[in-house]
Amino acid sequence: MDTSNKIRVLVVDDSAFMRKAISIMIGDDPNIEVIGTASNGEEGLEKVLSLTPDLVTMDIEMPRMDGLTALRKIMAEKPTPVMMVSSLTTDGAQATLDALELGAVDFIPKQMSYVSLDIVKIKLDLIEKIKYISSHKHTLMARFRTSRTKQATLTASKTERPKPAPPRVIAMPSGSKSLKKPLRIVALGTSTGGPPALQAVIPGLPKNFPVPVLVVQHMPPTFTQSLANRLNGLSQLSVKEAENGERIEVGMVYIAPGDRHMTIEKRGIHHHIRLSVEPSDTLYKPSVDVMMNSVVEFYGGTTLGVIMTGMGHDGLEGLKKIKAKGGIIIAQDEASCVVYGMPRAAVEAGITDRVSPVDRIAQEMVNCF
Repeated sequence: MDTSNKIRVLVVDDSAFMRKAISIMIGDDPNIEVIGTASNGEEGLEKVLSLTPDLVTMDIEMPRMDGLTALRKIMAEKPTPVMMVSSLTTDGAQATLDALELGAVDFIPKQMSYVSLDIVKIKLDLIEKIKYISSHKHTLMARFRTSRTKQATLTASKTERPKPAPPRVIAMPSGSKSLKKPLRIVALGTSTGGPPALQAVIPGLPKNFPVPVLVVQHMPPTFTQSLANRLNGLSQLSVKEAENGERIEVGMVYIAPGDRHMTIEKRGIHHHIRLSVEPSDTLYKPSVDVMMNSVVEFYGGTTLGVIMTGMGHDGLEGLKKIKAKGGIIIAQDEASCVVYGMPRAAVEAGITDRVSPVDRIAQEMVNCF
């Protein structure tokens, strides 16, 4: 069989089981070829330089050279799309968020096995992401190839935490009004590529941002807590993982916990967060659509819907309802997305009011008031 057009993947992991599991999963697709494996970051870096893969899967904790160090060196020496293999622990979540800041495009859950009920979904998601990311690798890696200063920063010692430039906080215009009608809440959804995108948006919102923000990011439970903590440390608004029953208040950003849908319930005159495993038949949990459908039920046309980078079309149904009620829709543009799926669905449906690069979305949100 001609392999010249196959997507060439390098698998780097110190676990022989994981190397084999990932190789078997992606090797089942006739368009993907595993061109090599490595058991540590040092060997992985050598094979990236010699084999020139289209994509790398990279474990985080490995002997001789860990995954973050290898990632820094790859982005400095030969920028290549990297998907991290992450343990579902607090330390694993923190390291994965570091990796995403450093340029990794996504991550794979470490705790997967062939007896897992989710293995088929994991496999299909992994293959779909590999195909998309590979087809957009030149665009995704352009910022590393063209910025020598950034590359020098990425070659810092492995103990150095990434230090992104502080975001520019947007000032609220005094005495201005909504572009269309008064808004009372923001409903924001994102998936693949979302953590760095959220880090470009949420810290840019001013302390006096006048409405609460509800966020759904497709991530496992430990990861959403770590993400909320990281954003809280960077933001003027208070950012937290949502808790069941808590009152929704201005000045707050609520991130839906992994494995729980976030909806709204009304108690007297106040609105509260409701977390649930139902509906159980959604593709994602938390689901952007479930959250947005609930928001529009209670807030109607006073909702600002924001949709950012991610695979598929989760959120489209909810955004359509927001638009039908007279709300405002902002979508991330294709050039700044890791995966232009969820925003594309909204744009192609003709329901967006603004389509902006990720570093302009905070400004667009503020401009709505």
